This record gives sequence, C-alpha cells and structure tokens, in this order.
Amino acid sequence: MRILITGAAGFIGAFLSNKLAELGCLVIGLDNLNNYYEVRLKEERLKKLDEKSNFAFIKGDISERTKLNDVFRECHPDVVIHLAAQAGVRYSIDNPDSYINSNVIGFYNILEACRKHPVEHLIYASSSSVYGHNKEVPFKETDITDYPVSLYAATKKSNELMAYTYSHLYGIPTSGLRFFTVYGPMGRPDMAYFKFTDLFFQGKPIHIYNDGNFENDMYRDFTYIDDIIEGIVKLIPVVPRRTTEKSAHEIYNIGNSNPVKLMDFILSLEEALSKSLGREIEFKKNYEAIKPGDVPATYASSSKLEKAVGYRPNTPLSEGLQEFTDWYVEFYNK
Repeated sequence: MRILITGAAGFIGAFLSNKLAELGCLVIGLDNLNNYYEVRLKEERLKKLDEKSNFAFIKGDISERTKLNDVFRECHPDVVIHLAAQAGVRYSIDNPDSYINSNVIGFYNILEACRKHPVEHLIYASSSSVYGHNKEVPFKETDITDYPVSLYAATKKSNELMAYTYSHLYGIPTSGLRFFTVYGPMGRPDMAYFKFTDLFFQGKPIHIYNDGNFENDMYRDFTYIDDIIEGIVKLIPVVPRRTTEKSAHEIYNIGNSNPVKLMDFILSLEEALSKSLGREIEFKKNYEAIKPGDVPATYASSSKLEKAVGYRPNTPLSEGLQEFTDWYVEFYNK
C-alpha cells in the first residue's frame, strides 16, 4: 500500500510514518519544514525515518497546488493521511494568515488532488477545538460544533465541511479525526507540557491560565502519541461508504476519555521530571486569566472509535509524561 502523509516531519506525522513503514507500507512523507517551532526537532524526527528503506521524503508546501499535484501524479498514493496544518490556538490570534494558507487553502488543494487522482481513503486531522465552549460532556461526534472560539478551530471546522462536500459531490471516502491534546516524547514545543519543562530549565515561572481558581479549574483530555497512532492505523481499512442517506464521510474522536484538571496535570509533570532527574522538582507558578480562544474543558467520547475498530486510547497520563520527561532529559542533556 502506498500512503502519502502530509506533515510527515510533525509530531503525529513522524510517529505515524515510522509505524506504517514498520508495517511494510510504502510511505511518502511531505512537509515544508516551516519554523513555527524549532526545525531541529523536525529534522531529528526525519533522521529516524531516513533509516527506513520504504520511506521517501519530499519537501513541499500543501498551499502550492502545482507542487502538490505533481506529488500525487508521480506517487499514485492509495491512501492519503493529511496531517499538515498550522497548529495552535493562541498563535492564530497573532498570525491569522498562516492558518488560512495552510488549513483552508492547503486543505482545498488536498481535496482537489484527491478528486483528480482518486484515492481509496482520505484521512485528515481535525481537532477537539471544534467543540468550542460545549458544556455537554463527554464530547460526542454528533454534538453541534457551529460556534468555534478561535480561528484555528474555525479552520478545522471548515475542513470537516469541505471534506463532507467533496465526499458528497465526488464520492471521495473521507474520515476526519478530532484529536484531543496529543502529547509524548519528541512532541510539539508549543504544547503546555513541553513549554512548562522548557521554562523550568530556564529558571522561569510557568504561566497557568486558570486565575488560580482550583475549584473550577480547566480540564484537558490528554492522549498519548502511541494511542493516536494505533487509532489511525486501525482506521485506515475502515473506509466510509456512501449510502442513500449520507455521503462517504465520517468523524471520529480520538481521546483518552479521562479528562484531568490542569493543576493535577502539572503535579504529574513535576513528579515525572523529578524521577527523570533523580531530585525533587517544583515549578515556579504564575496564575493568570484564561486566554482568548482557550476552552475550559475537553472530554472525548471514544465509543464511536471503539465500535469501528475495537480500540480506545488508554495510556495513563503519568506513564505518558514519564516517557516524555525521560526523552527530554536525554535529548537536551539535562
């Protein structure tokens, strides 16, 4: 099977490329290696993939339609897993253009390429951010998601609508995956667990956006990277089929279904880092108001995923954070 993975140098993309190559697939990775966060980390992920004889890397940008069509025409992918995107909720407030270029125009180019060069299955990354301030928990795929509270979330919602339309018009089998706070070793430096660890080693306080209100703290449904990869791999052969009632388009949550209070998460991270370093660690903490675009809670219902593939994410937060801090201390020579 020939699989094209966009965003292959990204966190999820690199782990997924490695897994599929190990399973014997021919994997074509596409990434523009932008500098949203340190390129060194992306290069390190690719270095591990270079060892795989059935992995090929192409540097390119999904917003460049001609280049993307060339990739499809030359590689003839059976399956496309589209993970390339401009990520981050807060960054979208300061740099909206990059979200339109990557997440809207780029996704349109992917859909057009799949229309012109038909594939067996298009799997694309959505986000738990589409649920906005939804108060009904756990979040289910059937919940209304018409009120995004950040531009990032709005672009991901637009991806779901565009995918549905292209599936309806052209019969492209598409599956959208709503990821819930993915974490783990070699992860994204803009995520809280990574930033908090960076700040500790810089001798700086961490910034906690809950106003110090521990009774009504923010909740996050943290999902370990290996669980995300397992879910995606199992969904590849689960191809949506068009019926008289609906198009060949499905949405799945991929989350741990076990939300954790922000302060409990910080305590777990301190404990994991303490074990990695062999000494007691406590972060300096500054409490601030919640940031625009942030949501108070994320909480996934994974029952649809489990029904489809017989699997649900289950890695405990303490175990996953330990894997991260052990990697961090070794990678950065702390």
